[in-house]
Amino acid sequence: MGRRGAWSGSKQEVRCNKENQKSVGDDKISYASTVATLSDKNRFPSFLRTTPSDELQSLGIARLITFFSWTWVGILAEDSEYGQIGSQMLKEELVKSGVCIAFYEIIPLFYSQEKTRRIVEVVKKMTARVIVIFSTGNNLYPVMLAIAKNNISGKIWIATDGWAFNPKFNEKDFLKTLKGTIAFFVPTGNIPSFKEYLYDLHPLRTAEDIFVGLFWEEVFGCRWADPNMDQVTLEELSRKVKLCTGKEDLRTLTIRFFDTTNLRSVYNAYNAVYMVAHALHAMYTCEPGKGPFFNGTCGDIKHFEPWQLLHYIKKARFQNTMGREIFFDRNGNPPASYDIMNWHLSSSGSFDYIKIGLYDSGAASGQDIKINTSAIMWTEDYTQAPTSTCSESCGPGFRKAILEGQPACCFDCVPCSEDEFSNKTDATECMKCPSDQWPTKRQDECRKKTIDFLSYQEPLGMVLAAISMLGALIPATILVVFIKNRHTPVVKANNRELSYLLLLALILCFGCSLVFIGHPITLTCMVRQMAFGIVFAICISCLLAKTIMVVIAFKATKPTSNLRSWVGPRLPNTLVLSCSLIQVLICVTWLIVAPPFPQINMKSQMGKIIIECNEGSLTAFWCMLGYMGVLATISFIVAFLARKLPDSFNEAKFITFSMLIFIAVWLSFIPAYLSTSGKYTVAVEIFAILSSSAGLLGCIFFPKCYIILIRPDMNTKEYLMGKATGSLKKTK
Repeated sequence: MGRRGAWSGSKQEVRCNKENQKSVGDDKISYASTVATLSDKNRFPSFLRTTPSDELQSLGIARLITFFSWTWVGILAEDSEYGQIGSQMLKEELVKSGVCIAFYEIIPLFYSQEKTRRIVEVVKKMTARVIVIFSTGNNLYPVMLAIAKNNISGKIWIATDGWAFNPKFNEKDFLKTLKGTIAFFVPTGNIPSFKEYLYDLHPLRTAEDIFVGLFWEEVFGCRWADPNMDQVTLEELSRKVKLCTGKEDLRTLTIRFFDTTNLRSVYNAYNAVYMVAHALHAMYTCEPGKGPFFNGTCGDIKHFEPWQLLHYIKKARFQNTMGREIFFDRNGNPPASYDIMNWHLSSSGSFDYIKIGLYDSGAASGQDIKINTSAIMWTEDYTQAPTSTCSESCGPGFRKAILEGQPACCFDCVPCSEDEFSNKTDATECMKCPSDQWPTKRQDECRKKTIDFLSYQEPLGMVLAAISMLGALIPATILVVFIKNRHTPVVKANNRELSYLLLLALILCFGCSLVFIGHPITLTCMVRQMAFGIVFAICISCLLAKTIMVVIAFKATKPTSNLRSWVGPRLPNTLVLSCSLIQVLICVTWLIVAPPFPQINMKSQMGKIIIECNEGSLTAFWCMLGYMGVLATISFIVAFLARKLPDSFNEAKFITFSMLIFIAVWLSFIPAYLSTSGKYTVAVEIFAILSSSAGLLGCIFFPKCYIILIRPDMNTKEYLMGKATGSLKKTK
């Protein structure tokens, strides 16, 4: 098959080779047939060629496409073995490289307006900017003409050697459409003295070659006279036309015929002739007894069989005048390389074919294709290499999501989920960061998680610590005031020892908040909940004891009452001790069974490593809080029932309000505690501790401090007794 002639040459070659399968016939070395099928040595054992197979051209085109990172490509293929086999091999290579075929259309061998119109519509509609055409020039011409007349631009055409050098496409109609085309050409070669040989051609020296005479007439515009013509006829002819004299000089001509810099098919024919010459030389120099055939025999140079010459041809290996090594591989193909050419639009209004690169199938991987991108002239729509993709690339932070029913190159870009990242373009999957790292905001890399806990250095920790210390100073100050005024009626009225104990407990309540702030360690995790639970149990026990003593004191005033023996410090002290010991028992059990411990929490908050205290046993934690709730509820009920007793002994109203505040705070604490995480969980618990402590302090002691410090006139036994009497009368 001629490179530009489909099966025009190869059919004859195939017939010859089929005959060779029956009996060894003539060997054939083709300089133009490129069909890959001819490499099948089972079918064509004696076929050899000096031009590369289409299979290698397909590999080269695939490498060109991947070199420019084009992933969305259209293919037009002629309806012949040249077009179909070459394009199918190209498709296979492109699919292996992850390139998607946007469309695949067949160019008919006989012109069809309907099929041509369909091809034009597909090329116009599809978004693929790169189109490969496997065809010969004659069959492609009407299709390309229709494309050009429809003013379709912005396409990069990749031409195979079947039409890449066809002069038909130098017409004006194609200049805009085909500008920037990239073509694969068989490499040219320089044949020494060939130009001089052409210049020396002369009809008088090669009379047996009629074509030289015809060529002479064509280039010089003259006509050779018939040697047998008489003088009269000769003179009459000379008046009508210019006669060739034989003195014309071919060197004076500036025609393309003498441009020997682009000898592609001629160069391959030259190599084919030399290959036969080297084979004949090897046969001629063969020494009997050392030959390649049976018993070391050689082929007879004067009477050899075709199969003998075929053997020598297959073994021949030489360097031609270009310094290239010429030989045939086991499939009868030469070393394959292609010149990559670019169609430049010249000032003269025609195309110049500029070499921009080389494809060498025998080179190492990654070195097989070399392209000078700065030398490429693209179509008018582009100043640099265009992109040809079905979908824009997904940048870092995204992953590809293949669209249903679409090729793999058509996809949506989906952001990575909040705990994943992707750090490369067109990632198919997002990745998880290491456990101690977290994705950046753009989710394109991982960074170290920040360590988070409620520290003294941050504003929230500072504020809570300041409130805790200030809160602890207030009950401490009140304790000092009470001790100084310990003999006054207000201090003595409601069990002064319990008031001292309650104030000490409140100091500790405010102070225990500080244990919750700072870097959690094993000791602080164990101490803080225990201290909080026990100290608050003491506070509520004191209030319960105070309330019960108010009731007993009131009942004991009746003459017939049996409660006089209960009046005194023994009952309240016992009550406070027993109630507190129950909480201590709960906490000790907690410490023994499953004590709290510090832990690193990497999952609850994005981008943070939370250092927190694990409560160990949540059951024990809620038992501790539950017991406090039970004590507070009992205190509230008793205080509420005792709120109307005489005023001089009665703290029940204040205790009722304090327990109401306490219960409200801790009921609010439960949902807040469960809905927060990290340092804010700790802050919520500190806030609950401070709020409930402040409620107890304010309700119980602020009214008494008001009397002691601001209204000392009310801090007398007579005033309190008088008030009590009045209250008693009202009660009766």
